Amino acid sequence: MLPFRCIKFLFVLFLLLIPAGGLTVSWAQERKVQYKPFIDERRFHYGFTVGFHDQGLHLVNNGYTDPETGDQWLAANDRHNFGLNVGVLGEWQLNRYMALRLIPSLYFGSKHIRFRNLATGREESQDMKSSYLSVPFNLKFSAPRFNNYRPYVVAGVSPMYDLTAGKHTKLRTNAFSAMLEVGMGCDLYLPFFKLIPELKFCFGLGNILRKNRNDLTDPTQQIYTKSVDRASANMVVLSFYFE
Repeated sequence: MLPFRCIKFLFVLFLLLIPAGGLTVSWAQERKVQYKPFIDERRFHYGFTVGFHDQGLHLVNNGYTDPETGDQWLAANDRHNFGLNVGVLGEWQLNRYMALRLIPSLYFGSKHIRFRNLATGREESQDMKSSYLSVPFNLKFSAPRFNNYRPYVVAGVSPMYDLTAGKHTKLRTNAFSAMLEVGMGCDLYLPFFKLIPELKFCFGLGNILRKNRNDLTDPTQQIYTKSVDRASANMVVLSFYFE
C-alpha cells in the first residue's frame, strides 16, 4: 500500500508547488524582491506545524492453522486512514546549507485491519486507533535560495510512543517504536513569515507486534495474533510549517 500512498501525496505536493514551478523561466531572467532576507542568518529557528498523514501497518502472515477448528486467518491493512498531526519546530543552523531539526509532534489517526478465515470465508475487522507522541531528529540539506524559494531534503529517525496501544483488541502493537524518515520540501518566503510545505515518508524499524497476549481471557481470541508473524508501521506525512 505504501507506494500508492506515496504517489497520491507526491501529486498533492506537486499541485502545491505549481506556482513555484511556473516561475522557473522568469528566474533565469530576473531576480525579485526577497521577503525576510535575513531570516536564514539566525542560528536558531522556531515555529509550529500542522498537517495530515496516512498511517499504515504492514503485516506478514504465517499461515497458522488452528489444530482444533482448522481455521486459518489472514490479516491485512485494507484501507487508507488519514489523520491529523500537530507539532512544534526547533531548528539549529549548522552551516549555510545544513540544519539539525527537532520536531516534537502528535499524530492522531487509525489503521483498519481486516481478517479473513480461509476455511469458512468469514471476515472480521479491527479499527486500530493510534495517538503517537513523536520526537523526530532530522538533518535538513537546503539548496541555495533564489528569490523567495529554497528547496530542501531531510532525513532522520523518529522515536515514537503510542498512547493508545494498550486499548488494541485482536492485534496489539508495542507502545514504543521507531521510524526512519526521508522527505523533501520547500521554504516559501512570504512578507510576514516563512511557509514550508513538506512531504515525508516514514518507515518502521523492527517488529512491533506484541505476541505475548496475557491480557486476553478468551483463548480463542489469540488466533489473530498467532496468525501474524510480524508487523511494521509506516506513514506518509504532509506537513505545513510556519516560522
